[in-house]
Amino acid sequence: MPATPAVRAYIGIGANLGDARATVAQAITALAALPACSGLRASPLYRSAPVDAAGPDFFNAVVALDTRLTPQALLAALQAVEQAFGRRRPYPNAPRTLDLDLLLHGDAVLHTPTLTLPHPRLHQRAFVLRPLLDLAPALGAPGVGPLADCLPACAGQRLEKIERR
Repeated sequence: MPATPAVRAYIGIGANLGDARATVAQAITALAALPACSGLRASPLYRSAPVDAAGPDFFNAVVALDTRLTPQALLAALQAVEQAFGRRRPYPNAPRTLDLDLLLHGDAVLHTPTLTLPHPRLHQRAFVLRPLLDLAPALGAPGVGPLADCLPACAGQRLEKIERR
């Protein structure tokens, strides 16, 4: 049986509870260890205000990795990492110890009850777009087009690039 070809996936990382900055760094390490994934690259770290929610600022990053996992299998692996970091979902947009969002999985376009690809709001959030474009400045998304073209619409969203410890 031939090997499944690897595709490039992009994962958004966010945290705003506990030592959120350290959690993002630890999550990047956990993602680098996922099975059937390799070549992880991480964006710079950003601080952002919560969107459509109250609570402390978020620390955010995006990682790119090559994976042989299907989108659904990668999502399950991401949810397992979230659980390992104590993720709870008491209500929509609640503050969180760790949030991992599958943003893109190659050119996949999916609409299922548990997964939509590309991520439905990736082009509307500066805390996703800026780190994503740091990794891949010419990246486009199916149904959206060049993501750099979406950044000006997010100009009013507070986003601060910060140094990693």
